[in-house]
Amino acid sequence: MQCSNCGFENSDKLKYCGECGAPLPVLCPNCSFVNPAQFKFCGQCGVRLTEPVSSHPGPGENVETRNRVAAKVPEAERRQLTVMFCDLVGSTALATKLDPEELREVVQQYQKACADTVNRFDGHIAQYLGDGVMVYFGYPVAHEDDARRAVRAGLEIVDATQKLNERLQRDFHESLAVRVGIHTGLVVIGEMGGGAKREQLALGTAPNIAARLQGFAEPNTVVISSATHHLVQGFFKQQSQGMRVLKGIVPPLEIFRVLNESGAHNRLEA
Repeated sequence: MQCSNCGFENSDKLKYCGECGAPLPVLCPNCSFVNPAQFKFCGQCGVRLTEPVSSHPGPGENVETRNRVAAKVPEAERRQLTVMFCDLVGSTALATKLDPEELREVVQQYQKACADTVNRFDGHIAQYLGDGVMVYFGYPVAHEDDARRAVRAGLEIVDATQKLNERLQRDFHESLAVRVGIHTGLVVIGEMGGGAKREQLALGTAPNIAARLQGFAEPNTVVISSATHHLVQGFFKQQSQGMRVLKGIVPPLEIFRVLNESGAHNRLEA
């Protein structure tokens, strides 16, 4: 593992550079993604990178101190997040036509296409929910154009899914379609779950609205909320879909279908 501070080549098992003492990037044991030293969970697949605190203190350690460390929960934080929810269309019907192993291969190809696209725009895959994917833009790394990154990623996921269909038609005589919903809002994000199953999840209405929005999208289209629309207006050609009532969300929201990029590179051009 090469130190980003001094360039010294270290063993993959080391946590600190043997030359300058700087923290080393962390290699994920599950997917081999190289994560920044401060990450506790893999930014690619979500696997825990740090070992849970042992219940037995090491030599010279105070039991009471160790117990306080073990009980400490990472602080949650408030931040604005753009949440993208992608879902396959007709996956239940597809499951009746394909052998389970074939279905697994198809879903894996789709998930890989999503992950490759999200990585290019520096997003974070928060959860794989069956054949659905929930993605955060603005966590763990925030950018001033996270909303634009999310919309561009959504359009590219639609394109990638359609390209994937060429192979699926050839190998399985089937095709896929995807619906994408995107919303921007305030959330509280922190560690959730218990035991060995812990995840960094965002709580608030934003994830729910993004999931509801994708239900209004036509196959192979991207739908965004008015909140996201205001942040990306001028950078994309959009079409209002009118006011919609989202289950559990008050008041009704105006939603927009994203057609394509406008070609504008900044606010002056937009």
